[in-house]
This record gives sequence, C-alpha cells and structure tokens, in this order.
Amino acid sequence: MANLCFPIAILLTLLHQAEPSAETSVFVLKGQDVRLNVQTNVQLQAVDVLFWKFNRLDNVVRYPPKDTFERYRGRAEFSVGNLSLLLKNLQEGDSGLYDAVVSGNNDRNVAKYLIKVQKRVEPPVLTVDSNSTINGNCNVTVACRSQNISVDSSCNSSTCSQVGGESRGAETSTVPLLSVYVAGGSIICNHSNQVSWANDTKEIKTICQEKERDIDHNYAVTVGMPGPIIHVIIIFVGCALIGW
Repeated sequence: MANLCFPIAILLTLLHQAEPSAETSVFVLKGQDVRLNVQTNVQLQAVDVLFWKFNRLDNVVRYPPKDTFERYRGRAEFSVGNLSLLLKNLQEGDSGLYDAVVSGNNDRNVAKYLIKVQKRVEPPVLTVDSNSTINGNCNVTVACRSQNISVDSSCNSSTCSQVGGESRGAETSTVPLLSVYVAGGSIICNHSNQVSWANDTKEIKTICQEKERDIDHNYAVTVGMPGPIIHVIIIFVGCALIGW
C-alpha cells in the first residue's frame, strides 16, 4: 500500500505547486511579441476568475468571461486553452512586471514575469590609435566606441587587453555592452545587449602592413638626395684636390 501512496503524493504536489517565488526576467526586442505562460498548475474548475496584470495595478485581461481591458485591446491576446497571455508589438513603455492572479477560495499568483524591452543596438566604430612592430610581432592600440560607451584596448595577433581600467559607460543588464577581442586574424569591436548585437572589425595584418609602408615611405623621403646637389658636391671636392 505504501508503494501506491508514494506516486499519488507526488501527483498531488505537482497539482498544488506553490506560487512562483520570484519573477522570471524576459528580454524582448522592441517591436516584437512575447507569450507569457502560467508557471503553476491551475485547476480551471476551482478558479472563480483569473487576471493578468501589469505592475500589479493595471488589468490586462480577465477570465471568465474572456475580456481584454481597453488599454490592451489589439495589443494583447488571451488563450483560454492554457491561460497564456500574448503581448504584441512591445515598446519600451511596456517594460515592467506582468503577473497572473487566480481568485478562488484564496488569491494566489500563478505567474510572474519581469519584461524588459530593449532597442536594437547601434553599430560600433573601431579606430586604430597606434601600432608598432617589435621582433616581427605587431601590437595595435584601438578604440571601440558606440553611443555613450567607449573601450580602449591593446591587441596583438592573439588577444586584446583593456587599457586604462574600466570601460567608460555603464555595463548592466539593461545597458548595452562593448567588448574587444581577436578572432580569425581580426580585431573585433562588438556592441551588444540581451536581444541584439553589431560589430566592426579590422584585420591585424592589414593594419601592420599599412604601418610598414608608411615607415618605408618616410625613410625614402629622409635619406633621398636630389641629383643636382650631388653633382655640385662632386665638382667642389674635385676642385679642392687640384688646388683650383
């Protein structure tokens, strides 16, 4: 008999799960849709009414009857089959807490989501500040910039290290992040957030070859001497030798 009771106890536990202990963070690209599901088992016959709410104050939908409140008509859809909520064309102002509350003998939360709507990041710009070649190894100092964030890094053919301590610009879960690294023979400046990314790249070999061409050109200009000046010097030396 004990063997039969054990699986029954597990089933009852699954059917009466506790409320979500914390909200689930969901990042959404501006303009896209997101579907929110209930996170605990809900017995429909025991539900007097279910509300999906925004920031605990604004009602989004109610069931039963199936009703979408005026502010969200055309922007939210409720599925009776699984009690999920579809939010459409999300904008930054839609960021916040969405929770589902079941009213019955006791009110309880059956879903908690913290929605964070983010814009697509802007493409970054990677510029070369300086470079040098020592013993055949090319070292490059670059600046990676986008919006109000910048990172200065020193790179070689295999790795990059940040210059000057912390990058300028906040780096949190809601603010875009800049990173600089080497991959496939190129220096990559990557700008990203939780929903999008963009990058700018420069090939290390090309940077170093341009530097070498500049050095060769400057050397030729410095040591070169026009032909007429050489002729005058030769004539002057010859005259001095013959006592003229």
